[in-house]
Amino acid sequence: MEKDWKLFRKKLGRWQEAYMDKLVEEYKSILNSDALSSDKYWALRKKIYEDYNCWMRVLARDVSRSNMFIILLGLLRDEAITMDDLDEFSDELKEDIKQYMK
Repeated sequence: MEKDWKLFRKKLGRWQEAYMDKLVEEYKSILNSDALSSDKYWALRKKIYEDYNCWMRVLARDVSRSNMFIILLGLLRDEAITMDDLDEFSDELKEDIKQYMK
């Protein structure tokens, strides 16, 4: 578990940045569309509002060993990471996560 915790802390920032990069590209796509400016505004506003709820899990502020598992589940649910991103983690942790993701 200590190995998992250290690995989690090492990777979390990169995962969060990659997720934010993905969101920014989605926002750019909305803004660069051929839609009317008003339609772009409302589409962007709606997308940001929807993403805000995901950010609460993805951009975890209260990072501790006790909530690492919950944060990992949130990252997976929000598609900020995939199971492949957990390759270096212990088999026990990956199995526990698989049980919750069913």
